[in-house]
Amino acid sequence: MKKIATILMVTAAAVAGHKAMAQLDLSDPKFAVWGETVEERQSNLGASNYLKEALDSKDYDSATTYLQQLLNNCPAAQQQTFARGVTLYKNKAARAKSLAQKNTYIDSIMMLYDMRIQYFGDHPKNGRDYILDMKARDMLKYRESDREALRASLKEAIDAAIASGKINLDIVAIYYKNLCEDFNYDDNVTADMILDEYERLSPLFAEVSADDEQYKDTFETSFGMSGAASCENLEALFSKKLADAPDDEKLLGQAVSLMSRANCSSDFFFNITEKYYTIKPSSDTALFLAQGFQNKGESEKALKYLREALAVETNPVEKERLYVRIGLIEIGDKHYSAAAEAARQVRGINPDNGYAYFILGQCYASSPCEDKLGGASVYWAAYDAMSQAASLLKDEPETQKAAQQMMNAYRAAFPVQETCFFADLTAGSRYTVQCGLASGQVTTVRYR
Repeated sequence: MKKIATILMVTAAAVAGHKAMAQLDLSDPKFAVWGETVEERQSNLGASNYLKEALDSKDYDSATTYLQQLLNNCPAAQQQTFARGVTLYKNKAARAKSLAQKNTYIDSIMMLYDMRIQYFGDHPKNGRDYILDMKARDMLKYRESDREALRASLKEAIDAAIASGKINLDIVAIYYKNLCEDFNYDDNVTADMILDEYERLSPLFAEVSADDEQYKDTFETSFGMSGAASCENLEALFSKKLADAPDDEKLLGQAVSLMSRANCSSDFFFNITEKYYTIKPSSDTALFLAQGFQNKGESEKALKYLREALAVETNPVEKERLYVRIGLIEIGDKHYSAAAEAARQVRGINPDNGYAYFILGQCYASSPCEDKLGGASVYWAAYDAMSQAASLLKDEPETQKAAQQMMNAYRAAFPVQETCFFADLTAGSRYTVQCGLASGQVTTVRYR
């Protein structure tokens, strides 16, 4: 009974379709895509209507017959033929009684995408890039185990999207994630491929919306976890490339960027980074060099690059970063006056930068001071600065923890009540520090 009802529904639709076509002048040239003669056009237009109705009523056997007629007689008539064909074979694949039968239907889906590109690849809206994107997503759904074919399909979709300027970042992240995962067990995926694709695709994530931030995270995480981005692999790759083009600015920049991300510290890395800085000085490169030389214990060389970059930098945000790094290095070398000056510069640019107070607190506590409290007043100022640092460094848990530990140490160094009594100071009163690097700082009297 269900089969009879389905046939009756399709028949009723056919009658309605015939009535609608009877009102059309099928001799009009605009119907030429449906066939050479009026009779052919009428038959093919009818098949298109029947295909839709058969799909709606889940009569997939009839739908298959109508689809074959349209593909054989008028494949260039409309894109809906291919869209409906994909829907048809997806439904048939879901109902397949064997794996071999399912694979046959999936092959038909992929063939329909290829045919659609052949006839409608130049469509201004739903052209080659749109079709390849859909094909790649269905490859991911149905052919995930065919790794080489999947990667090729995803890459083809991305290349078409880049060419058209209509890029879906989720598919870029999916492609790169699969590529990086395959690196671990597929000899066809090399470290060069991982690195080259990272360099090619990473600019697509340069400015992403909040909604696309997740895809950028997937992309970057995939690269970091791939195993291809090791210092050893990077050095082997770029030493060969730079041997052939030692002064290539773009190649040097790529090498510096990737090797700095991998926290490389070899002589090769420092040599190419210094060379790149000579060709194209920048705050970022100066910071790379500074971090590297600081790690090697060469503070003077680190400060040299930071101060050179600072001398030509005009962007306040970049200047702030440079001053923070200078202050931290100077603190590490116990150059407290220089560190305090750098911290004040940071505070002048951005009063909410916690590192300014983190550096100043240490400078206040470490500078010599002679006053009626035996120099203990500096610990009030140091505690105030470090307390402010701790409140502003919530996104830097390790540094915040260090600030809190220093606060405890400074509190333990507060003057005792007796010392304050003989200095005519009472708890809670205001006090201006009169010596050391904290001189001029207004603070509050507190007992140990």
